[in-house]
Amino acid sequence: MRPAPGHDENELLRLAATVEQASEHPLADAIVRSANDRKLVLSKVEDFDSPTGKGAAGKVDGKSILLGNANFLASLGVATQSLEAEGERMRGEGATVINMAVDGKLAGLFAIADPVKASTPAALRYLKAEGVKVIMLTGDNRTTAMAVARQLGIENVEAEVLPDQKSAVVARLQKAGRIVAMAGDGVNDAPALAAAEVGIAMGTGPMSRWKARASPC
Repeated sequence: MRPAPGHDENELLRLAATVEQASEHPLADAIVRSANDRKLVLSKVEDFDSPTGKGAAGKVDGKSILLGNANFLASLGVATQSLEAEGERMRGEGATVINMAVDGKLAGLFAIADPVKASTPAALRYLKAEGVKVIMLTGDNRTTAMAVARQLGIENVEAEVLPDQKSAVVARLQKAGRIVAMAGDGVNDAPALAAAEVGIAMGTGPMSRWKARASPC
């Protein structure tokens, strides 16, 4: 985490986790778990909102909190340029960067990275050998996506795709004659999972009880 000047790291984490505890998103869960690991005492969030694929907002202890990508904060009048270079460095290392604002001012950055499992590169090589075309389809920043893709040897990347746009990508591939298996979280990715011939849901969302959903032949 990188606090902006004048902000305390633990306090920012406490405020962010208080907002994110109302969300089911995996990134939100990472923030909450980090606060719990530090034994921070969370408050109650009011006026919680979570625009799909953009971030989260709420009021904590009388303070207005915004969490999300730079475009989301900018759309609400928050300037993020002061920490953009640091954010780009974090993304270059394969981390997802979440901007945080307190009362309309940029307060810090969270860098969240999901370590690659040791078995993943071999699994991807196997899929490629079997003729399966692997596409990384993500809402994350392109810099982050390309850093992870290089690590895994993935050649096809579609980044900065909002959740409601992912089902359109699935439809485009199907129109081109592809049989699509889509893997994603069961929250934001639910429409794309439902549109694919095989949907593989991960996480705690409404589709997470399904390990795979195959359309009838």
